[in-house]
Amino acid sequence: MDTTITGMDQVNDQWTLALNEEQRALFMEVIEESLRLQHRSHLFNWLQRGFQCLLAHEVVIIGVRSLERASYDYEYLTSSRYFGDTQFDQVLNDEDGLVNEAFTRWSKLGMPVFYHTELTAQQYNHYAVEHVEAERMLASELKRFVVHGFGNEHSRIATMVMFGRLSSPANAQTAHLLELLMPHLHCAIVKVTANKCPSVLSTTARNGRIKPLSKRELEVLEWLQAGKTNWEIGNIMQVSPLTIKNHVQNILRKLDVENRSQAASKALKLGLITRKQ
Repeated sequence: MDTTITGMDQVNDQWTLALNEEQRALFMEVIEESLRLQHRSHLFNWLQRGFQCLLAHEVVIIGVRSLERASYDYEYLTSSRYFGDTQFDQVLNDEDGLVNEAFTRWSKLGMPVFYHTELTAQQYNHYAVEHVEAERMLASELKRFVVHGFGNEHSRIATMVMFGRLSSPANAQTAHLLELLMPHLHCAIVKVTANKCPSVLSTTARNGRIKPLSKRELEVLEWLQAGKTNWEIGNIMQVSPLTIKNHVQNILRKLDVENRSQAASKALKLGLITRKQ
């Protein structure tokens, strides 16, 4: 993959950064799909479709802060088996967390910031690059990443995002795409989380962070809410009852409830699932 920053990156020319025909079509598709998002479970699917074609990634960390709160609440979405709860807690550690540092850097600059092991630190007109030691990046399991956000300390709701295990190059074109996408991503996040109280995000775990449910766990929750047994859900999803049992145990742990009924009830209240007719 070519991650070299060329002279193009230093050209302050709107025509240089203009989207091509395919990118414009994808961009309009992404915006249109964002208008149909209703629930938290929709957000991951949205990011995996046209959005992925514009900004290829495997891990997303989302931070949301309301005007009434001094700190951000965080959650993550991932399609990578290498990034999980351990890495999530590590990169957001208040003392030396890599993503925590990146979000602080973005708060000062207000523009996309790329973190890379092979590029030197540099600030351009519309984005910046920060160098990360290879060993530290390896421990984070993020490979390379970019951070951006929307809003500030005066905003009613402010959001920050990190796209990790990034395949898109660290250059002006990717930064431009992220700047175009960020307002719509912000609105999508607010839309699916704004009705959650008392915090902006729901199902907070320790340190105010989310224990996110996987796509499969959300599907199991839908069938739990419908009253299906493990055996019935296994038949529907074409997996073993033992696999379903494991999913259920993970769901109970993440939602901090004691049984299936409580899990379904809490998920409905939080908008994680919808009631099956």
